[in-house]
Amino acid sequence: MSASFRFSLERVRALRERAESDAQVELVGAIARLADGEEGLRAADLELESAREQQRAAAVVPSATAAVELRDRQAYLERSEANRRASEDERDRLAEVASERGAELERASRDHQMLQRLRERRLLEHQRELAREEAVALDEIAVTRAHRSML
Repeated sequence: MSASFRFSLERVRALRERAESDAQVELVGAIARLADGEEGLRAADLELESAREQQRAAAVVPSATAAVELRDRQAYLERSEANRRASEDERDRLAEVASERGAELERASRDHQMLQRLRERRLLEHQRELAREEAVALDEIAVTRAHRSML
């Protein structure tokens, strides 16, 4: 009988499996950072809306509000708008990173699955060869017995 099955690319398959696992972890991290970015954008939206509301409220009663306070409110509104744009840019960047990590996972998964299918094919070929060798051995035994019984 022949030796037990040994896949010659087992180390490569194991490395690809590890790469797939690492890519999954990276994707999960990227998605978590994207969720944080989304939360930061929502917070920036709330801050901006609050700044706008304060600006509107101050504009309603101009005589009670000093020019310095109006200027400070305008500066706060402009900083809030800038923070919101920065938050949106960061969220977009994080979305792009998450998309890249998803593509990396897809590639790693495809590479791993290719080697896994090759391993399964080779195992099936090995099992077929073993079955063929066993059949040949059984045929030889049957022929030997038949030959002995004729004597």
